[in-house]
Amino acid sequence: MTKPLVAVLSGAGISTDSGIPDYRGPQGLWRRDPEAEKLVTYEYYMGDPEIRRRSWQMRRKNRALSAEPNAAHRAIVDLERSGVPVRVITQNVDGLHQMAGLPARKVLELHGSARSFVCTGCHARGPMEEALARLDAGEDDPPCRECGAILKSATVMFGQRLDPVVLGEALAIAKACQVFIAVGTSLQVQPAAGLAGVAADHGARLVIVNAEPTPYDELADEVVREPIGTALPRLLRELAAAERRPRSEEG
Repeated sequence: MTKPLVAVLSGAGISTDSGIPDYRGPQGLWRRDPEAEKLVTYEYYMGDPEIRRRSWQMRRKNRALSAEPNAAHRAIVDLERSGVPVRVITQNVDGLHQMAGLPARKVLELHGSARSFVCTGCHARGPMEEALARLDAGEDDPPCRECGAILKSATVMFGQRLDPVVLGEALAIAKACQVFIAVGTSLQVQPAAGLAGVAADHGARLVIVNAEPTPYDELADEVVREPIGTALPRLLRELAAAERRPRSEEG
């Protein structure tokens, strides 16, 4: 008997226990400092050297690069290692799912990765640590060493479109999965949020784990408001146990 595919859509809320602030929650970055949004808006970033300098300083202080996976990230890895087919679609750029031990091929990063930089001209890439080392050496807006164009983090900024290949793969997973768990996401940013609706429309059991209400709560089979660090591990343990039960009874 084929095991059901479990899809997990993760947002900023899954990483707050790792010390990474969310963006739209009550204490979110955009609520505390609306000007900060300009630092990750493509038009402002490309057109204003001062915005770029501030953006690089923000990256320098970014706790995401030193953060460690938490219990929620590890619980997804435990589910995958139990033999249940798992795919993670993440809105996060922190790389913590992979650091927790989930194979990179099973993680779709809708908004890219803060762990790398990319050239806006020739598209050369490299580890973010390399670019930050240039800041430490005195450069405040390091240009590409290959072509001299502007560098940015390998994340999707406001005003940039998502990678159509990655989005296409995410849609395919949403349509194919039997269980879709949206965790730590406000489900307000499209097209990522729409994946929850796509999964429900294709018959998946929809579970939403989030501190605040989302636009998709009415579609959900289950809504959990408890802290993610305890709620998600419990949910996934129950899911793994339910998968084992029929086979043990048949045997």
